Amino acid sequence: MRTIYDVQQLLKRFGTIIYIGDRLADLELMEVEVKELYQAQCLSTNEYQMALLLLRQEMSLLHN
Repeated sequence: MRTIYDVQQLLKRFGTIIYIGDRLADLELMEVEVKELYQAQCLSTNEYQMALLLLRQEMSLLHN
């Protein structure tokens, strides 16, 4: 997993497609979904950590 697109594809595997139209809101909602999937033990620790890292990096770019 290297891009936000990869995170979107990960969520898509579980039937989740997120598009609000506001990039920051999209990323925040993706983070919530990733956390819920991890808590439900649907994601490995590595998938969870990589997804969060990518999402937070992208969010920090939007804040600058």
